[in-house]
Parts: sequence; structure tokens; C-alpha cells
Amino acid sequence: MGNVDNFLESLNLNNLGDLFRRDLDLQKIAFIDLDANNHPREFSFADLDALANAVARGLDRFALARGSRVAIIALNSVEYIATFLGIMRAGLVVVPVNSKFPTAMVDFVLQDSDAQLVFCDAQNESLVPLSLPRVVFNPHDKTTSPTFSEFLNHGQFKTITPEVNELAMLLYTSGSTGKPKGVRLSHASHIWVAKTRLGNNDWSRHRYLVAAPLYHMNAQAMTMLNILAHATTVLLPQFNARQYIKAIETFQCTWLTAVPPMIAMMLQEKELVEQTNLSSVEFLRMGSAPVSPSLLEAIHRVFPKTQVINAFGTTEGSPVMFGPHPDGLPLPLLSAGCVHPKVNIRLVNENGQESEQGVLQIKSPGIMLGYHKPEGRKPPIKNPFTDDGFYSTGDIFKRDSNGFYFFIGRADDMFVCGGENIYPAEVERLIESHPHVAQAVVIAVDDDIKGQKPVAFVVKRPNTEVSASELKTYCLTNAPAYQHPRWIWFLDELPLASTNKVDRPLLKTQALQSINNIANND
Repeated sequence: MGNVDNFLESLNLNNLGDLFRRDLDLQKIAFIDLDANNHPREFSFADLDALANAVARGLDRFALARGSRVAIIALNSVEYIATFLGIMRAGLVVVPVNSKFPTAMVDFVLQDSDAQLVFCDAQNESLVPLSLPRVVFNPHDKTTSPTFSEFLNHGQFKTITPEVNELAMLLYTSGSTGKPKGVRLSHASHIWVAKTRLGNNDWSRHRYLVAAPLYHMNAQAMTMLNILAHATTVLLPQFNARQYIKAIETFQCTWLTAVPPMIAMMLQEKELVEQTNLSSVEFLRMGSAPVSPSLLEAIHRVFPKTQVINAFGTTEGSPVMFGPHPDGLPLPLLSAGCVHPKVNIRLVNENGQESEQGVLQIKSPGIMLGYHKPEGRKPPIKNPFTDDGFYSTGDIFKRDSNGFYFFIGRADDMFVCGGENIYPAEVERLIESHPHVAQAVVIAVDDDIKGQKPVAFVVKRPNTEVSASELKTYCLTNAPAYQHPRWIWFLDELPLASTNKVDRPLLKTQALQSINNIANND
């Protein structure tokens, strides 16, 4: 591909919906789209390009004003991706909606975003209010809505050139605590993200496996990168551990991208993992949630020759924050890396001063424009930007003497137990350092004496045994007493929320129910 970095700098990329490398072979396979049974549909870059144009042309019939919001509620598919691209090519704003939200939350997102049209699949059509027009990707026989094939208008389309800071996407946060917030992302910001991540690398030979939902930044940003890299993406409709494992072998995937709970669930399928040839995997990139030492150890046992990337990013701040050490020092266990050379980062302590540990603040071309309708909320959404333009992430990091950054926990997850500050992530790492523990989640519950106290849910390693009392003793031996979980419950697997992160609100509800049941039976 020659000097990719110089080429990308000269390439006139301005619309996020059009990151295609037309100097390369457009007949190359861009996506292998799998159904629930791993049956593939193949789409070349030319196929996807034409499909995105057909979406952009089809949108003309709705006579939407430039900047109008168009939502997508569906499982992963090439139709989803082509619609995503086509909406942006047409000068409209794409609103990917979490299809696992309850109906009331979907209604809120559609109303809050001012969506005027919805693309959906048959599985999720019932989530679309009757008042909104919709286009259905894979309709059932009885649908009266326009189908995707009827909607498409094939032919050439001249992609709209966005204005400076023109909105491309409105991505809503998960909403695990309260209503989700709309994150306003521009064309320019995420073109910069894709180009910066690719840099001077030739990744066109790779096959990426994507199973995280496309309404989430993890999969969305990776998909944009893969298109720009002219690489092939193997796409699952949604994450299923056994299907994920089989797809690696069947399609010889070289690069896995996921959130840590997905990989943890995959490794729980011990027998299938042992029977499957996973030797094609060269890179495993995990982000969107902390990685534990025990999970990294298990990954290295299964993928001994795979480079594991412990990435960190946020929807608001982009995936581009950290990178390798400038002097080539090896990455310490659990570190997110050093500051990316194109990003400004600082840590700010409770006194508002820069420090070696504190809230991570970031400034880069990839950060959001701001939240959608912040003043319209009750209470209003707090402005996350400092006076000098840094985005304050709310994540607590520490920096070591070599400039490596380590995630400590969320500032808003921190709770006080008997006057001591506790970050759940720290206690989780402690529990997961036990040789018989695969995963742990720590939850804060109210306590009349301590204010709040930690409790834990634990998944054991296969074919091992450990009791709650043993784990409590282990924590008391290896950490301050106030950190040890007062209650421990064992699960076969941790429940996942819609973004494939651990569903902490559900676990907190279960913890409170269990404690109340015990109290009522005493």
C-alpha cells in the first residue's frame, strides 16, 4: 500500500460515511455477514459502497432537512452498516439506538434525539412508535411497513461535504444510571480517529471479528477503521460465545475486538475452546471496561502467541487516548499505555491540581462536541469541559514513574465505607488475583453503621472450588480490612447489559434481595 500515512494525509476525507479507499481493489471482500447459524453472506467494498449510495438516494423521498436525525434499531448486519454510512453521506445525523433498551427508554431516545425516521429489523420493529415512519431490513410476511429492498434507490450519489464541526452521529450512553445522554460526534472528529488509529500501518490483510453491538462505540469505531484500512470484517448479529469461537476457526480471523466480559464468557466454553483451532488470532484488543489479571492470564494460556491490547476510550473522548511507550519500554500488566502523541492528557486531584493520580482529563481532535440538550434535563447535564477545553472523563487513573497510566476506577463508582474511600475495580482486581477466581464484581450496598459496604459476585475458574469464607480471608490477608466484601455470592456467569458490559444495576438488585431475605429469615 506504500506510505499509508502520507496517503491518508493527502486523501480528501470529509464525510464519515465515505471512508472508502478507491485506489485499492473494490472487489475485495469487505464484510462476511453471519446469521445466528454462522451462514455467511459476502459483500465486497464495491457492494457496500453501492448499497450506501442506494440508502442515501432512498432518503431523498422523505425530504428530510439537512441535519435531521435518522435512527437505527437492529442487530448487527451489513444492511445496518450501509444504512449507517448512507445516512451520513446524505448530510443527515445517524442515531444508533440500543435495541436492548426497554420500550420506555427507546421512546425517550427517539424523542430526545428528534428522530424523524427509523430503520429497524423485524425483531425490533415493535419498539418503534406508530407515529414514526420506518423501513424494515428483514420484514416478516405480515409487515405493512416499507421494506429495505423497496426503499433502496440504486445509482450514483454525490456525498454531502460537511461544514466544520457538522454533526455525524448522536450516540447515546448506556443509561445504566438514569436516562442515557446523547453524545454529539462530528464527521471531522471520527475521521481523525480512524486515520490516527490506522497511522502508517497496513492492516488490509487482516480479518477482524466484530460481535459487539454497532450502537456501541467499541464496534462502531472499529468498523469505520476496518473500512479505511481496506480490511475484511467478519460480523456477527450479536455476541454468542460458542458462535464467536467457531467463527474464529471457520473464517481464520486474525484480529479480535471485544469488551472483556465477552472474552471471559468465551473462555468459559473450555471444551469447545480446546477443540477449536484458534491459532489464526494475532491480536486481541479489549476496551470499554477494565481487564483483570486473571482474565489476562487465561487469555495468554489460550492465545500464547497473540498480542493482547488493553485499550481505553470513551464515547465522549474517542478510542484514541493511549499508546506504546515512546522509548519502547514493555507495557506493564493492566496498563492502558502512555499518552498518545496526538493527545493531551492530565490527571487532576480532588483539589483541582495536576497530580500522579486523579480524574483523567483529555483534549484531542476526537472528543465530542458536547451533550445533546444538556439544559433540557432535570437536573441539567453537567458541563464536562474545563475552561481550557479539556474533557473530564470521570475516570480515576494513576501514572507511574515511566509515564504508564493505570485505571483505578470511576469517580462516581467510589463509595465511602466507615470513612475510607473504596473503588470497586480495586477490590475486584484483588479478588480476581485468587487462583480459583475467574471474574468478580463488587457492589456497594447501604449500611446503617458504615454508610456503605462492599459485597461481591464471583465466577469460579472451571473445575476449582473456593468458599465465600476463604475469599474473605484472602482479602483480609492481602488488603485493608475495610475493602473485604461482607457478602459473596457465586454465579455460573455474570449477567451482561446491552453493551456487553457487566450488568451492575441488576447485580445490585440481586444483592439487596439476598440480604433482605437473609434478614427476614433470621
